[in-house]
Amino acid sequence: MIDLLKAVTLGLLQGLTEFLPISSSAHLRIFPELFGWGDPGAAFTAVVQIGTEAAVVIYFRRDIWRIGSTWVRSLLDPTLRGSLDARMGWFIVVGSLPIVLLGVLLKDIIERDFRNLWIIGTTLIVLGLVLGLAERVGRQDRRIETLTLRHAVMYGLAQACALVPGVSRSGATISMGMFMGYDRAAATRYAFLLAIPAVVGAGLYELPEIPGGENAYGAAPTVVATVVAFVVGYAAIAWLLRYVSTRSYLPFVLYRVALGVFTLTMLSVGVLSA
Repeated sequence: MIDLLKAVTLGLLQGLTEFLPISSSAHLRIFPELFGWGDPGAAFTAVVQIGTEAAVVIYFRRDIWRIGSTWVRSLLDPTLRGSLDARMGWFIVVGSLPIVLLGVLLKDIIERDFRNLWIIGTTLIVLGLVLGLAERVGRQDRRIETLTLRHAVMYGLAQACALVPGVSRSGATISMGMFMGYDRAAATRYAFLLAIPAVVGAGLYELPEIPGGENAYGAAPTVVATVVAFVVGYAAIAWLLRYVSTRSYLPFVLYRVALGVFTLTMLSVGVLSA
């Protein structure tokens, strides 16, 4: 029962933080440690993220079907290759390559060294400031229809930075988008679509680790956490897309810096262990 309650709590955290630029992986590392639960592990984190990505798939199902079907048909029909949807399909494939390649090559380092809370606290602060700078200096006059292959690669490289907990997949890609001149809504929408192959792939890759190994909870609590993350995550997507159409990312910048400072302070006084 205790593990199930922990799983529900972590599922709520995952659903609330996955799409906000505040790093769900950081929250799933910091708060269990703060509550004395220990590190749930990289495998648990990766699999629970499947729940929030399932929310993305359902929320953007029309966009995904349109892009996917057009891209597949364009492989045989040259007249479709210049369409936005066919190009978007290629952009998502190309943009997913950096995080896939680095995720496989650096798997052991990610699961062992990158989960250090000193690193997480620092990245929360640094990438929070980067997000604030991107919103301040970015022109924000480009729409997603103007996306180019070069920009798709840049988005992909930014997403790969999220292999370090505390960076935030959405935060890194949204920041890169705004630096390149895309408006908040366009950068956020594309960040959601770009994350699908990487997150689902990582979750399936880590799935065999759930019954044992480093995972602190086991299969049943992980399933519960994933379902909770899906429900909460779906609501978070709708809220964030409405929010960014008219509001600034400044509250998330301030929250990231505050959480990073709090984490480093708790480490310094011995309340948290790295």
